[in-house]
Amino acid sequence: MSNNLDEIQDEILEDERVRTPFSEFVRKFKNQKTALIALGFITFLVFIAFTAYKIVPYRFDEYDYTSLLKPPSGKHWFGTDEFGRDIFSRILCGTRISLSVGMFSVTMGAIFGTILGLTSGYYGKMLDSVIMRLCDTLFAFPGIILAIAIVALLGPGLYNVVIAVTVFGTPSFARLVRSSTLAVKDSTFVLAARNSGCGDMRILFRHILPSTLPNIIIQFSMNIGTSILTASGLSFLGMGAQPPTPEWGLMLSTGRNYMLTTWHMTLFPGLAIFLTVLCFNLLGDGLRDALDPKLSGGD
Repeated sequence: MSNNLDEIQDEILEDERVRTPFSEFVRKFKNQKTALIALGFITFLVFIAFTAYKIVPYRFDEYDYTSLLKPPSGKHWFGTDEFGRDIFSRILCGTRISLSVGMFSVTMGAIFGTILGLTSGYYGKMLDSVIMRLCDTLFAFPGIILAIAIVALLGPGLYNVVIAVTVFGTPSFARLVRSSTLAVKDSTFVLAARNSGCGDMRILFRHILPSTLPNIIIQFSMNIGTSILTASGLSFLGMGAQPPTPEWGLMLSTGRNYMLTTWHMTLFPGLAIFLTVLCFNLLGDGLRDALDPKLSGGD
């Protein structure tokens, strides 16, 4: 009996030694089947983004005036557009553009928002009031309306779209990081670091920032889908990518003129946008369930 108890105790201790925070995250994330499927699809999109220009059957700007507005076939899987360009090739090439705009704009928004949130939550007082009132001002406008206003001031183009999406994405990260900073800035480990002579920058980025990373990761994954949707919307309105760029929103915009006769010109770009945004949102939900201890159910 004593030997059995010792064996059980050894197994428990071994299990506790093996369970690092990362292994715990992996274990919980593996239970999120929908998020795993979404991650697989996103991984496939990233692969396409890097290899599309080498594997496409046609160049995205290859005109064929003998094959105008052709429906899907064995030669052109997704059909052709009004200039005879292969829609399948253009959608594959557009993957790099959509993912790049989404990833880069959200990354910049996360960096700026994290810095503002850490500064606001840690120092408080007047600085906190100024930063939060600025965020409130940006929150007063719907994201797409704010993006349209910024692009209208800067002019159309993908670079200005990135700037616009970065601006309206920054306040959400600032608010999120500020709340996490307020929750931990008076914790024992922060007070110990301050009493040991650590400077503010070391406390902020070495001790407080790591505790906010789970929330930042969740917000980051969810914002990518929103950013891709916003960038596509701006291109649809003619304020983003310009012809002949194979951007999904721009392809959707040109296809609407032929929607009643050539359904494939709007179906496939719209489907690409829908699936990509959906998968990023599903991935964000899975990451939230795996990283948020409040949702773990005590597991």
